[in-house]
Amino acid sequence: MNHLLALDQGTSSSRSIVFDDQGQIVAMAQREFRQIFPQPGWVEHDPRELWSTQLETAREALAKAKLSPREIASIGITNQRETTVVWNRHTGEPICNAIVWQDRRSEPTCAAMRAQGLEPMFRERTGLIVDAYFSGTKLKWILDHVPGAREAAKRGDLAFGTVDTWLMWHLTGGRIHATDVSNASRTLLLNVHTNTWDDDLLQLLDIPREMLPHVLPSSHLFGHTESEVLGHPLPIGGVAGDQQSALFGQGCWHAGLAKNTYGTGCFMLMHTGAHFRTSANGLITTSAAQPTREPEYALEGSVFVGGAVVQWLRDGLQAIKGSGEVQRLAESVPDSGGVMFVPAFTGLGAPYWKPDARGAIVGLTRGSTVAHIARAALESIAFQSAALLKAMSRDAVAAGGLPVRELRVDGGACVNDLLMQFQADLLGIPVVRPKVIETTALGAAYLAGLSSGVHGSLDDLATQWQVERRFQPVMPRAQAEGLMQQWEHAVRQTSSH
Repeated sequence: MNHLLALDQGTSSSRSIVFDDQGQIVAMAQREFRQIFPQPGWVEHDPRELWSTQLETAREALAKAKLSPREIASIGITNQRETTVVWNRHTGEPICNAIVWQDRRSEPTCAAMRAQGLEPMFRERTGLIVDAYFSGTKLKWILDHVPGAREAAKRGDLAFGTVDTWLMWHLTGGRIHATDVSNASRTLLLNVHTNTWDDDLLQLLDIPREMLPHVLPSSHLFGHTESEVLGHPLPIGGVAGDQQSALFGQGCWHAGLAKNTYGTGCFMLMHTGAHFRTSANGLITTSAAQPTREPEYALEGSVFVGGAVVQWLRDGLQAIKGSGEVQRLAESVPDSGGVMFVPAFTGLGAPYWKPDARGAIVGLTRGSTVAHIARAALESIAFQSAALLKAMSRDAVAAGGLPVRELRVDGGACVNDLLMQFQADLLGIPVVRPKVIETTALGAAYLAGLSSGVHGSLDDLATQWQVERRFQPVMPRAQAEGLMQQWEHAVRQTSSH
């Protein structure tokens, strides 16, 4: 029993990966599921599809690995974080579609709370800003708008959870209603100093405490699966939100280490140790994945549209037939020809926080081609991430630390060499890609491995992280700074404010 099964429930697909005790991938399975857009700014998933696709991939990964469930020591779960699910405790049925982290429908609630001067209180207790990105205002929207929901919640009939909680509920046949501290810290409802739900914040958002899951450390025996789910009862030994899980899987366990995940969005986290501190540069403070009950923190910046810009080139603009074509198209021109693409399809996240911003392509001339736009689209991922890292380094230096010295990268788009080299050039520091880029799933496996005894300690795990390629910056700093100034000018044109 030295294998670990990681369930990786993401924004566009569900994946399951079997790892051996050396952190190597033995087998993997993946399924995409529907993205539902009921109206502009709204994004939903069918919670039943999240569960069914996750279960199918788990069974398929075990079959591909030629392993019996009895050979799995533990299950780790990692997930899209702020996506909000509410279901009936008695039937297990969702009362509406899941409201996805990208969804902006609760922005009027957030604007009203900011106007009341409540943001400093939320920031001090949760580390977060008041924004529609987080789960709390999505949950309030469901209670206010789904007929009968508020009454049912008061009767104790409804359960709330982020996606990890929803999966755990079904894996355990409804016996376990729990989450880990890293997911709970994304709700606007958790006091991250005490790792407990905050009654004052619950009252402000009018959310009954009875709906909420138990909050546990990220490496913990949460419970066991029902035997019929995978053929044998398996312990669930690790849970973490996808970005904190990736930070853990990248070996960033100490203050000053940073990683960037290039997925549907881009998420940069820097571990800050046991010290809670708020950012002066547009970042949020979040709970890191916690192997023990001791609080650990990270600074985080979120780019709402990262790899999703390539999906838009494919599905919206129809400039490419498959996502894999984008690098070849972008490399067919030496640069973007002065074109800047700001993909603010759902507003701009950190460090700008402009919910009203909308996408813009600027700098077009008669000589601009679809190849220039494709290159500008790819480069937009690096520009947004560079703005994050600069903010992060300013915070680190202000707190008496050092600026970030290297950036560890993972996620689907990090395999794009053109993008990674451009990222290193903009930052002026090495960009380091590990051999195992599935670090989100790996982090969940590590957390499960620690609680089940497959891994003895963090020191044991430290030897497993290996570099596949290190991208060194080659662009002159003056040129990189000039490009960043052009980017900031383009950003200013995306918003009326």
